[in-house]
Amino acid sequence: MGGTLEYLSGLLGGSGGHGHEMKKRKQLQTVELKVRMDCEGCELKVRSALSSMKGVESVEINRKQQKVTVVGYVEASKVLKKAQSTGKKAEMWPYVPYSLVSQPYVAGTYDKRAPPGYVRSAEPGYVVTAGSQQQQQQQQQVVGRPHDHLTDMFNDENPNSCSVM
Repeated sequence: MGGTLEYLSGLLGGSGGHGHEMKKRKQLQTVELKVRMDCEGCELKVRSALSSMKGVESVEINRKQQKVTVVGYVEASKVLKKAQSTGKKAEMWPYVPYSLVSQPYVAGTYDKRAPPGYVRSAEPGYVVTAGSQQQQQQQQQVVGRPHDHLTDMFNDENPNSCSVM
C-alpha cells in the first residue's frame, strides 16, 4: 500500500518523503556510424570501446562497408565521440539505399566511395558547401538548385523562354 501512495505522490509532483526523483529514460536507438577500419585489430578496438558504453545493447561491425551499428539506450553524439576517441576517423553514416532517392546519380548524391547499393543522403542536385556556421545558415535560407535558370530557359510556362524549339 505504501508503494502505491509513493507512486501516486510521485505522479502528482510530491516528493514522496524519500527524495527519489524520476529520471527521464532514454529511448532505444539504432546509431549507424562510418568508421575507417583496416584490420581485425581496428575492429576489435572500436567494438570494445563502444561495447563498454553504458546502455549499449549490441554492436555490429561490417568492416567491408566500414559501417558500425550500435543498438541501445544511448545518444548518437556520445557514440560518435566514443568512436572518435579510439583514434579512428568516424562520422555518422552518410548513405541511404538507392531505392529511397529519386535521382541517385545526380551530383551531390552519387558517391563512388559509397558501398554498393548506397548513395549519399543529401537532397539530389543541391550544392553542399563548407564554410563558417553563419554562412551555412545563410545558404540554408536560400537553398536552390544551381542550374534552375538553365532548365527554365526552355520551359513552356516561362514567358521569356526560348521559342526556337
